[in-house]
Amino acid sequence: MPGDCHYLEGNYQARRRVEYTRKLLEAIGINGRRIQMINVSAAMGGKFASSVAEMTAEIQRIGPNPLRKPPNAKEINSVIAQNPS
Repeated sequence: MPGDCHYLEGNYQARRRVEYTRKLLEAIGINGRRIQMINVSAAMGGKFASSVAEMTAEIQRIGPNPLRKPPNAKEINSVIAQNPS
């Protein structure tokens, strides 16, 4: 939890890095909500699970990365041909 990190200031440093990364994402046209930081302790398994479910739902609402072009059929077939099952 904030202020209660084994690495003393580690969670504060992580929070700053997450906020910085969020700003970078926004600057290049990617929704900053794609990155989040949630503080949970080892004893908070339920909160962790619900946070993961919420984040998954948020990413699904946001949709695919706008900077990534969808592969075309030729690219897909090439990957399949290189990696037969």
